[in-house]
Amino acid sequence: MIYLFLSIIASSWIFVIFKLFSKYNVNTLQAIVVNYIVASISGIVAYSEPINLVIISKQDWFYGAMILGVVFISVFNLMAYTTQKNGLSVAAVANKMSLVIPILFGILVYHESTGFLKITGIIVAIIAVYLTSIKTNNDISIKKENVIFPLLVFIGSGIIDTSLKFLETSYVSKNDIPIFSATIFVCAAIIGLSTLTYKAFKGSLKISLKNIIAGIGLGVPNYFSVYFLIKALRHDAMESSTVFTINNIIVLLVSTFAGILLFKERLILKNWIGILLAIFSIILVASSI
Repeated sequence: MIYLFLSIIASSWIFVIFKLFSKYNVNTLQAIVVNYIVASISGIVAYSEPINLVIISKQDWFYGAMILGVVFISVFNLMAYTTQKNGLSVAAVANKMSLVIPILFGILVYHESTGFLKITGIIVAIIAVYLTSIKTNNDISIKKENVIFPLLVFIGSGIIDTSLKFLETSYVSKNDIPIFSATIFVCAAIIGLSTLTYKAFKGSLKISLKNIIAGIGLGVPNYFSVYFLIKALRHDAMESSTVFTINNIIVLLVSTFAGILLFKERLILKNWIGILLAIFSIILVASSI
């Protein structure tokens, strides 16, 4: 339970930092690339064994981690594009509703429990995610030509959590969790650095110190959000469908209240109903353990 709690803290801190990005006009791409570099270094520092690239590249999880790195930075860019094309609420709903994918994966593939309290809690949690993420009184509307972007965010975000569960269960040993996490971020950083290099050659790249500082501030909690989530998934007391539900819902609650307290955000009635349902869903899912 402590690892789940720590993952929630780290993930919630990421939300706060992202909000500060917009407040201080941080270049998100530059900060994200620095973030991946810092997250990679965090994993390497936390790894107790000598770093041997040949041995690491021969690990069963290596190519899976590489693919995850690509998905990580791709989903980030898709979220940014979805926000531009469809609005922040659409991107938020697509990202957070993706918890359905790893939950179904755990139930169908790993035959996790499907008691009444748990299933009811998961359904209530999904409704809560939708209501809490809507920031206007108007229903979400998406133009037909832009439907693909939130759909890809939904699928990509779900793939990340599902792949973490699959690789953690099947291939990653306890001692390899730090270097496995670091490898994911290294691959994401390489793609990000390639993008920045391309921009530099085009003459459209302007490096700013505040972007670097923002990336450093994001990198450490980003690494630990993944590291502690993997540790939580390894715990025998809770199934992955339970972990993902509780993790996503509490992060949603913490980030919502952080927005109210730190950034003076205002909630509409739908949001407050979503918060109450979120709390209720946690009680239901926790009671099923």
